[in-house]
Amino acid sequence: MESFEQLAEQYKPMIHRIILSLNIFHDQEEFYQTGLIALWEASEGFDAGKGKFSNYAYSYIKGRLLSELAAAAKQKERTFHPQEEYWGTIEDQDSPRHLEAELLLSYCTELTEKETKWVLASCLHTLTIKEIAEKEHVSVSAVKQWRSSAKRKIGERLLVPLGDIHL
Repeated sequence: MESFEQLAEQYKPMIHRIILSLNIFHDQEEFYQTGLIALWEASEGFDAGKGKFSNYAYSYIKGRLLSELAAAAKQKERTFHPQEEYWGTIEDQDSPRHLEAELLLSYCTELTEKETKWVLASCLHTLTIKEIAEKEHVSVSAVKQWRSSAKRKIGERLLVPLGDIHL
């Protein structure tokens, strides 16, 4: 049989035709290399008494490319990566922030909306009274009243003296 370089040049159009017939439009160079390897293996294992080499090479190359396609599809299925936008749309229910907020809200069931805002802003977001006042467009003394009332209500609920609550 002729040298592999000559064989590869002769069967190059066949390999490309097989790639196109299998609708492979991505990673064509990798599949072409797989086709060349299959051609070499076919040339090594060919028995001239069993038929024409071109038929054997075609079947061998196509079979190898189909196997590679199946393996690539399986790999892609196992390693699915959602688009980057997806990660921005989901809320991580197990994140520490979510769990902290859930715990804090469990103490705020009897608080007013403003008192709850103070608890979340000060405990979860670590905002100062002044920052909360600016964010809510109210006076500092209003936020201090929310704080005082929230501490009193939470203390009563927990049966803890007001002076022992450090939020």
